[in-house]
This record gives sequence, C-alpha cells and structure tokens, in this order.
Amino acid sequence: MNRLSTMGSHPITQIAAAALLIPMWAWFGYRHIVAFSVTDEWSYLFLCISETLTVGFLLIRTYPKSVSKIPLDWIVAIVGTFSTLLFLPATWGILPSAKYAIALGTLLQIFGMISLNRSFAIVAAKREIKTKGMYRFVRHPLYASYLLTYSGYLLANTNFENLMIYLFAIGCMVLRIFREENHLSVDQGYAAYMRRVRYRIIPFLF
Repeated sequence: MNRLSTMGSHPITQIAAAALLIPMWAWFGYRHIVAFSVTDEWSYLFLCISETLTVGFLLIRTYPKSVSKIPLDWIVAIVGTFSTLLFLPATWGILPSAKYAIALGTLLQIFGMISLNRSFAIVAAKREIKTKGMYRFVRHPLYASYLLTYSGYLLANTNFENLMIYLFAIGCMVLRIFREENHLSVDQGYAAYMRRVRYRIIPFLF
C-alpha cells in the first residue's frame, strides 16, 4: 500500500498534527478571549467553540478505510483547515449584525458533527459513510456551517487580512469538496447517496 494512503492513520502523523494544531488553536483562542474580555462581544466565544470542535474532532477521529494518495489533497486540506486559525478580531465590520450568523453556523456545526461523529476528516478519506441527520439535506453540512460562520465573521470583523484568509479558506473548501467526492464516489453506496442528495452545501444552489 502506498505510504501516503496510510499516513493519516499513523500515530506519528496524529502526534505531528496535534503538535502543530494545538499551539495554533491556543493562540487563536487567546486572541479571541482577550477580544471578548475587552469588548464583551459574544460572537468571539462562538468562533472559539467552532474552532475547538474542529480541532477536537480531528484529534479523536477514527482510522480511515482509505485516504487519498494525491499530495494536492493533503496540502489543500491541511492549509485550508489551519488558515482560519489566523482570523483576527477587528475594530470594524461592514455588517455587525452578521455576528448572529456565527452563532447559527456554530449550532449547525454541532449538529453536523453529531451526525458525523468520529468519522471526521480533513483529507479526503473513506470512513463510515454518513447519510442521516444533517446529511439528509446536503452532502457536506459541516462545510455549510463553516461557510456561514466564516462569512459572518468576515462581515462583522472586516479588514484586508481577514478577507484574504476568508477567500483562501473558502477556495480550499470548495476544492476539497470536489476532491473528497471524487475519492468517495468510487464507492457504490456513496455514489447512490450523491444521486439522492443533489446539493453539496447550499440547497437549490450548490
């Protein structure tokens, strides 16, 4: 078996991922908790919850049955996931009320992760195929929740740096969706699921 296909389940890989993720997550959390203590803006705490869920489920995920062997899939997944930890609180937002989208996105993320359980992954991988819960409505409910959360954050914390991080992260997310479906669609069960649930992250649109 190709070494790259098994590295995602290797204990050393998980330790390396934790060694990189945890300091970034801690710095991200610190900045936003400090911002909350100064501004009393609760949306910063919701974003902390969202990113903590992502990091936590990544660290406790189950071993995959198969993982993409394509280096591009690994690069896009890793940098796309880590990039949102670079978001910074801003003193101005083009639409401050968009902070409610952060709360809604976090709630949708919780429901999506409950549906997915420990089959969470960042690189295109086959674990247990999920078709219930949030997966009855769109094929990638977690990505839908991220889109809502990150869009709300950008609109409520608008600056050039956050805009660049947002565009990069969303671009990686869209590419990951296509790469994941390309990897999973060889499974007849998932192919049938794709025919049954037509939309990826936005009902009636995409």
